[in-house]
Amino acid sequence: MSSPETHDPAELLGNWWKDYTVIDEDDDMLSPEERLAVTAPFGQVWPGLAPSLRPTMDPETTTVGYARHFVARRPQSRLGLVPASSGAHALTAAGWDGPVNYDNDTAKFSAVVADWERRFGARVVAVGSATLHLSVAAPPTTTEDALLVAAEHFAFCPDNIWQGHRPCTLTAYTERLIDCHSWDFWWD
Repeated sequence: MSSPETHDPAELLGNWWKDYTVIDEDDDMLSPEERLAVTAPFGQVWPGLAPSLRPTMDPETTTVGYARHFVARRPQSRLGLVPASSGAHALTAAGWDGPVNYDNDTAKFSAVVADWERRFGARVVAVGSATLHLSVAAPPTTTEDALLVAAEHFAFCPDNIWQGHRPCTLTAYTERLIDCHSWDFWWD
């Protein structure tokens, strides 16, 4: 496993976007038109990173609130402490392998989460065998910003869109991000 500091989050997300928007008519459950509709209005063109947003809440207060909500819904959850400088780095330090079906170098995912910590006040609240749960102090508040964040989420974890709530499109997913102080990811 590499180190999170050796990865550029924008480059990672751009490369993943490119990989996940390839249209392969021989090996795809979606038609080319359906595949492009998933990532509309961007299609196969990576739109770039969403801008940094102003926190609407204190990051630590947001984290405590989401952690309480998370544990109330999942009382079987267990506390884990990892010696790391941040939750993003704890993913790598602990050897978390949640997105292993997509990439087995957790440091790449840690690099993106570290960038989200900076740009959105995101904090790691919980992880599972194929899940990641973040609190977010600076969520998008406009459809325009939420669409760019949704593009980042698709590049980071395409299963959130491909296997999420119907309809499975970026624009539908965008609606769930506006003013939402938690982001949950699941890799199949």
